[in-house]
Parts: sequence; structure tokens; C-alpha cells
Amino acid sequence: MTWTLPEPMLSTPIPRPDLPPGMAGEPKWDGYRALLSIDEGKVELRSRRGTDLLAAFPEILTGAAQLRDGTALDGELVVWEEGRLAFERLQHRMQRRGAGAARAAGEWPAHFAAFDLLRLNGNDITDWSYQRRRAALESVFTARRLTAPWTLCPSTTDQDVVNEWLTWGAVGIEGVIYKRLTEPYRPAARGWLKYKPRETTEAIVGAITGTLAVPRTLLLARYDVDGNLAYVGRTTTLTAAASSTVAPLLSPAADDHPWTGWTFSVGWGSRETLDVMLVEADLVGEVGVDVARDNAGRWRHPVLWHRVRTDLVAGDIPRVSTRG
Repeated sequence: MTWTLPEPMLSTPIPRPDLPPGMAGEPKWDGYRALLSIDEGKVELRSRRGTDLLAAFPEILTGAAQLRDGTALDGELVVWEEGRLAFERLQHRMQRRGAGAARAAGEWPAHFAAFDLLRLNGNDITDWSYQRRRAALESVFTARRLTAPWTLCPSTTDQDVVNEWLTWGAVGIEGVIYKRLTEPYRPAARGWLKYKPRETTEAIVGAITGTLAVPRTLLLARYDVDGNLAYVGRTTTLTAAASSTVAPLLSPAADDHPWTGWTFSVGWGSRETLDVMLVEADLVGEVGVDVARDNAGRWRHPVLWHRVRTDLVAGDIPRVSTRG
């Protein structure tokens, strides 16, 4: 009987980084969640939503020869580049197939950071406790002497180690996942906890969605080192109070706005474009962001708008920090 990959177990956000009693912590990688199965010689690599990823990552297929038949793993696909996890490289690779995928594997090789073992020697072990599954996962890495593309995700019950991981945002560690030591693997259930650190910073409003009277979201900017107005991200939908506060401070853009003729996507990596209105880039606001950036210094996830900063001007805002 053919074994079927389950839906992945999920997490619920929490506001504090404290390691809860009876739980272990794992770093949250800036990558693509993936589940892998080897069953009767057939290798499957699927995304969180069930998309077949194997054709885009031929090095994972090759690396599967290191694993025994009847093995299934849960983990994260990641690409490492110039001292950081490069999500944008990973996303570009998702579109490649055939010879293009092979070339990309050579240029931006992916690793599978395994954090859970779902099947061992043909036996479904999802009903085992996390602690027992974790010990078995470590044994697989030791016994099989696994090498790239396989890497073992760290796990700890030490708060000091968790605190150290939370300082690694610059290299692509987005936060930490907490898992109860006694809990089985529950497909599709939000039984894990997720903490993602956020920071408060400032940005310039360069465009909006909605109208000048009722702005809905704000497209944010910072100047780069050459003095160009660089797009860095978009806010979540403004509250009614925030929209009414921002509206009187917006002015329609002149013809020489640096973003004239630009198009903006609905989300990071999306091909769907936004209907935007350019505004004079003179309004500064305080925003909340997480650590996920692309190599142009843009915030990949939606930004939280906190408040207008009338005490600051555009020149006071930090310049965009690029990485290639």
C-alpha cells in the first residue's frame, strides 16, 4: 500500500520569545516549507500546499539516494548565499525546470533543513512524541552520515540558545518555533507556537492604494546610497483612524516623481499588479517590520503602520542597505 504524505503541522503566533515549559525550540528558517517522502523507490517533494517541487530541485532527488526507502521528512528548503539565507534565489529556482533547474542547482544549491521525521523504515511515526521523533531524526543523520543537501535543524530546551538564535536575523533566521516535547505530529493542526521578532523603524510614504481622501495601504520608500528613492515595502490595510490621520498630510505627486511609470506587485514575488496613486515623498511614518528582507533591502512581509512622524523629514531616514 502506497504511503501518502500528510498535511504539515502548523504554528500559531505568540507575542513573547520565552521558551514555554515542556517545549523545545527550533530556529525558523527563511525558506520554503517542504515535505519529502521516499516510498517504494519513488521520491516526492511537496510544498506546504501540496505543490510538487521535485522538478525544480534536482539536487534533492539526487540526495535522496542517501536515505533509506520508507523515510519521510518535514523541513525547510533554503538557499545560502554570501553569508545569508537568500529567499529570493529560492523563489527564482521555483520556476526552473529541466536544464534550467540543473544550472540553477549548480549556481544556487538548495539544502533541506530537516526538523521532523514522519516515517522511519516504512513505519508511520507521526503518533510518536516530538521528543521521540527528534531522537530518531538525529539517529538517521548519524547512522546514514547524511551530507548536503541534508542538514539537521537544531533543537534546544535552553532559553540562552533561543536568545542567541534571535540575534541571527541578518543571516535569515526569522524567529523561533516551539514544539511540545510530548506532542505527536498532528497534520494541519496549529499545535506549534511561533515567535517572530519585530522592530520599529521609519520609512517615507511614496504612494498609496485607495484614494487621497481615504488611503487604504501605503507604499513605503527609503533613499539608497546613490540618492534614489527605493521602494521598500507596503503596509497592511490601515485602520480607519490611521487612514483619517494620514489623509490630510498627503499631496498628489508632481510629474517628476521618481516612481513615475513604475508598477508594483500585490505581494512579494506576486505577478499581480496594484492600482496605486503616487504622492509627494515627504511624509515620514513609524512602522513595525520583521527581519525578512530581500537582497535589495526590501521588507518581504507586510509592514505595520504605527504613526506619523512629523518631527522627521525624508533625509533623516536610514538609507537602504543592499546586499548585492
